[in-house]
Amino acid sequence: MLPSKLAQYPGRIRLEPVAGEVTVTMGGVSLARTSNAIRLHEGDYPPVLYVPRADADMSVLTATDHSTYCPFKGAASYFSVQADSAGKDGTNAVWSYEDPFEELAGIKDHLAFYTDRVDVRED
Repeated sequence: MLPSKLAQYPGRIRLEPVAGEVTVTMGGVSLARTSNAIRLHEGDYPPVLYVPRADADMSVLTATDHSTYCPFKGAASYFSVQADSAGKDGTNAVWSYEDPFEELAGIKDHLAFYTDRVDVRED
């Protein structure tokens, strides 16, 4: 794996704990519920919520061969939602940095969700 570029861009990414509970659903099926979510802020992108894998229903997620690479976070693995999607496409709707760069170790063992494919609610 290539080294992280984060040191070249101080302040580009920051993590913060989310106060309250986060619920993720798709077509009425619960994908995750947690009080331990992390919000990742990256440059001008919208913030992304990361949910601990332990608080997700992995039985409705199937790992896919799709992967991407971020020079700040590392290699991302993807999952498809295998649930009644209510017309939404669950293909590669979830991702995880299985072995993120050391600077972002806080998102290891967490999942993120495309919010145009699943419903994410903060309470």
